[in-house]
Amino acid sequence: MVSVLGLLAMALRSGLKLRGARLRRDALPRDARRRHLRFAKPAVVLACLGFLLGPLSAFLLRGWTPFSTLHGVLGTLAALLLIATGLRGRALERAGSGEASARLRERHARLALLAAGASALAAFAGFVLLP
Repeated sequence: MVSVLGLLAMALRSGLKLRGARLRRDALPRDARRRHLRFAKPAVVLACLGFLLGPLSAFLLRGWTPFSTLHGVLGTLAALLLIATGLRGRALERAGSGEASARLRERHARLALLAAGASALAAFAGFVLLP
């Protein structure tokens, strides 16, 4: 999951660069959108896969009750926020430019920041569970 967090961080960084360029009304860096998608899509898929495998590991390998820890609760929140961010991002891919696209972009950005924060908190809360 550490590598997934790294991918998420790279996706967030590239997304923030896109956002900064748009807010400054600068020309977008060449291939910036493609770079963002190259990191973001696999990061969301892998994070969700990790979310699904975590409770299985807790139950089958450790004999714990899934979602009974702070890590499980924060992981659930992070997964939901990542899915919502990904869905907004997909809608952005399909939308043209305009006011609706600007609203989608703003929601996508806010959800991404919340997802990044929840992911970091879930990772921190998971350290106490390491063997």
